Amino acid sequence: MATFKFLLYKSNVKRDGLYPVCLRVTKDRKLKYISLNLYASEEQWSEEASRFKNNKRLNPKHGDLNALLNHYEERKDSLVRKLAENRVNWTLNQFEELFLGASKKGKIYDYWLKQIEHQKAINRIGNARSYKACLHILEKYDKKIKERLFSEIDLKYVNNLNTALIKDGCCGNTRFGYIKAVRLMWNKAMKDNEAPEDAYPFGKGGFSVNSLKEETRKRYLTDEDLILIKESPQQNPTLEYTRRLFLFSYYCWGMSFQDMAYLTTRNIEKLEGGYHIVYKRRKLKNQKEAKNLKVVITADVQETLDWFKKNTILTGDYLLPIVTIDHEGEKLYNHVLARSRRFNLNLAKLGEVLGIKTLKLTSYVARHTMAMVLQRKKVAREVISQVLGHTNLATTNVYLDSFDTNVLDEVAKLL
Repeated sequence: MATFKFLLYKSNVKRDGLYPVCLRVTKDRKLKYISLNLYASEEQWSEEASRFKNNKRLNPKHGDLNALLNHYEERKDSLVRKLAENRVNWTLNQFEELFLGASKKGKIYDYWLKQIEHQKAINRIGNARSYKACLHILEKYDKKIKERLFSEIDLKYVNNLNTALIKDGCCGNTRFGYIKAVRLMWNKAMKDNEAPEDAYPFGKGGFSVNSLKEETRKRYLTDEDLILIKESPQQNPTLEYTRRLFLFSYYCWGMSFQDMAYLTTRNIEKLEGGYHIVYKRRKLKNQKEAKNLKVVITADVQETLDWFKKNTILTGDYLLPIVTIDHEGEKLYNHVLARSRRFNLNLAKLGEVLGIKTLKLTSYVARHTMAMVLQRKKVAREVISQVLGHTNLATTNVYLDSFDTNVLDEVAKLL
């Protein structure tokens, strides 16, 4: 028969006169004192109640401290029941290890930081930055996040987070991104036995992350604006560089800026039908289902590559003048990110110079425009999905589900 009691461990007084608050475990006439990292003076402690005295003058934080002791009491009782159910004849050292292990595990903040470091270690810098940004949001809205256990991130907590983001003016897609990250951490933590499955807030009847998604305005050019970009070489070298890089993305099936940045001469292969640019999308390269994309080097693509080779300075084996440093890892990632921001700023200027008012030019516009052009030309969505490098057709449908106005106008005439 084991007994338990919270008490002051008076054999170890601190210089300020405070004693450690411990859980004393007695079993088989042996004692074990488990430190709880709490301290009190004899005046602040009630031996009879085994709690801090209910006296604000002596200790303004007595309520919070006693609540923590109640939490430890519940943890101890739960652990004792579990050991009894499993008929474990535990030792004092085993009990201490299990009790402290339970107290150290399950903190969402600590687990989140570990995931950030893990993503950095495997060179997935984008994921690490995304995780860090989401953790910053939790710190902003929850001052106690560093002490939260996963079990506290329940349905009520997620609903409150969503409400706070709404009050701050965050749109549905922004809230989707943040709360999806919380769900991701929960899923990872359950696999690692860091979070209890019975407290999962996103299961059946829980918070629906996908309900936050909003339809975004389609980012594709009209035929007239696309022709304008193709047929309007710029005298300004920066804007001409920007125009040609935009068209290179368009001709290469809407290749993303990051994928363009990392292309080297090793990505060019001679296949059946001619030379191709062969690459994997960087955002999907670690997924099992990710496949190589093979972009045929058409006359337009070759002419663009030749222009860059003649009119810009290329670094190392890179095909395009995006990367201008000889670095790897996080430094290279940050460099490409900075270049992407500059590219989008220059695209906005190009759009103003050309008088494009239907939308703001960004690197994504080339990708969306390419997909819409193929749809207008009756190319099957399954084919469009393949050239976009999507792993499923549902993602492609997000690009194409809203037909352009001309198509709908023609449908109206049939009524």
